[in-house]
Amino acid sequence: MTTQQHEENRPADEANRGNASTSQHGKRPMSRTLKTVLWLLGILVAIPIIAIIILLSFDWNRVKPWLNAKVSDAIDRPFAIVGDLSVHWERPSESIIPGQRTWRDHIPWPHLVANDVHVGNPSNMPKGDTASVRQFSFSLNPFALLSHTISIPVLRFDGPHVELLRTDATHYNWVYQHEQKKSKWNLDLERLVLSKGVIHVKDALTDADITADVDTIANDPRYGIGFKVHGSYHDAPVTGGGKTGGVLTLKDQDAPFPVQADVHSGPYALAVDGTVTRPAKLAGLDLRLKLAGPSMARLYAFTGVLLPETPAFSTEGHLTGSLGAEGSRWTYEKFKGKVGESDIAGTLSFQHRKPRNKLSATVHSNQLRFADLGPLIGADSNASKRARGVAAVQPENKALPVEKFHTEKWKVLDADVHFTADRIVKTAQLPLNKLKTHLTMDKGVLRLQPLDFGLAGGSVNSNVTLDGSGGAGKDAIKATLDATARNIELKQLFPAIQKIQQATAGDIFAQTKLTATGDSVGEMLAKSNGELKALISQGVVSKLLLEEAGLNVGNVILTKVFGDKPVQLNCLASDFGVTNGVAKTNTFVLDTQDAIVDINGWVNLGNEQIDLRVKPETKGLRIFTLRTPFYVRGTFKKPDLSLDKKVLALKGGAAAALAVVAAPAAALLPLINTGPGKDSPCAALLAKAGAKPQAPPPGKQKR
Repeated sequence: MTTQQHEENRPADEANRGNASTSQHGKRPMSRTLKTVLWLLGILVAIPIIAIIILLSFDWNRVKPWLNAKVSDAIDRPFAIVGDLSVHWERPSESIIPGQRTWRDHIPWPHLVANDVHVGNPSNMPKGDTASVRQFSFSLNPFALLSHTISIPVLRFDGPHVELLRTDATHYNWVYQHEQKKSKWNLDLERLVLSKGVIHVKDALTDADITADVDTIANDPRYGIGFKVHGSYHDAPVTGGGKTGGVLTLKDQDAPFPVQADVHSGPYALAVDGTVTRPAKLAGLDLRLKLAGPSMARLYAFTGVLLPETPAFSTEGHLTGSLGAEGSRWTYEKFKGKVGESDIAGTLSFQHRKPRNKLSATVHSNQLRFADLGPLIGADSNASKRARGVAAVQPENKALPVEKFHTEKWKVLDADVHFTADRIVKTAQLPLNKLKTHLTMDKGVLRLQPLDFGLAGGSVNSNVTLDGSGGAGKDAIKATLDATARNIELKQLFPAIQKIQQATAGDIFAQTKLTATGDSVGEMLAKSNGELKALISQGVVSKLLLEEAGLNVGNVILTKVFGDKPVQLNCLASDFGVTNGVAKTNTFVLDTQDAIVDINGWVNLGNEQIDLRVKPETKGLRIFTLRTPFYVRGTFKKPDLSLDKKVLALKGGAAAALAVVAAPAAALLPLINTGPGKDSPCAALLAKAGAKPQAPPPGKQKR
């Protein structure tokens, strides 16, 4: 090859070498990138593998001190996992997406098992456990964590032991106060499964010490858990049991959870049969409820619902309930039952709301026994008080009720109750009927407007206000009574009149207005102020009539004064002024064909003393001994007729007054009146006593 040819080929060689060099330099960077990518992929694959290896081999008991401290701080009470804490991995038993199998169904989930777990009482309660469990376990859906959801398909409790303790009205261990903070995390708990365990309730407030032994039931398509109850309540043994569903489904909110129970303790009885729906939020009850007890008022400790004092009761009805964001509402509908010996039926609803809960009801009675109303105002016997679970506070020498009203409870509940009764039974002869009242409670003020009933062909119309919105103590209630009775027929009130030949019977008219303060009926009457008036235009008085009325003293008086014969009554007019519990006679005159009986004196409603002077004046010579006065003294329970020894034969002569003023069975005093009209034979007396009674504000005396 010539030199020229060599020189000509050099550029080509250099170009070829440059291309080769460029090719070699280009391959080197691509190789490094690939290695980097592979290295990163290896790390990403290794991390979960290493994590799984660590999780599988890690001793989770090492984190128990940290976990116990964090949970204790969160729930503000001791928490401890005393036994072994472990995590293992298992595939989910059900598809994540129902009806579809995906690759995620093949990924194992962490399954946590904790043994011997304890939750203690809060710091203001005695030391001990609120709950403990031999073992609880659950699986955690790892994919749900990506959407800030803690998804637990099944939470199992094996051998739970629950201790519910209440030491007084404000200290109990089943709730705790904690700051509510909005969290980014949601809890999705689908099912709760319980096995053999114990629930123990010890309540100092209701004197209850009750244990329920819980166990599983095999081969029962409806119920999976059974329980037996034993213990004591108010020193009476508690027995009974029941059944519930075996698996509490929380995700399917409309799936009914069956409940059945029947528990007895002395006079108390509770039976339920039905379902609970939306149990995750306690949002639904649908139960057939039977309930019995010594008094409806005793249910307050269990329900927080203020009900009146009653005799022993039993009811059966349909209980439904719901719990929403604005509060709960419970309805006891179409219930029937008995209170004492009276029948009741109706619908009752309770609404939990702010600032006060509200009770609404419509109740009807076909036949209401008068004695069953006694506990409402404490007017029952001490034996009855003990039976309904309150102290036997009525002194033997007192006739007016001294049992106190608990007005502190009035301020936590509003009420709107309509009550009607077709027939009221006091005795076979007393014609009471058609009771109708509308009871309201608003901010501690109880009103009965109206309180009406029929009596002996006439009517009694009244309005009652008991203002308990003030403080406690003897002046806890400011009371007002305004009542009127019209056209009460003597022949219906005392059927014996119709047995007297040629007898005529007039009507009773009466009216009263009283105001008072106090915390019991007796205390309010002892501090009452106002007026009371009663009139009878015409009628017949006889020994037989007074026997029918149960006025034994009046019977003696009538017999001694007029003999054993009917006495034609022209009129009776009574007008009492009441000042600080002392009722003084302004006018009290009994005008008959044969005599005029004038009565003066007072009746003290505070100490229940009577001091009346009864002076008969004869209209002719047939009864020459009527001019000597009689004295009615003593107490309501033991009235005494103080007589001059010279007129001992006239013993009992003042009882016509006592029959009106003191005897509990007298119809004149508790009724109210407008007057029979100007054409009455006793027009002057009736006009004087017929003016509308007046009363000052509660706690004030009439000037």
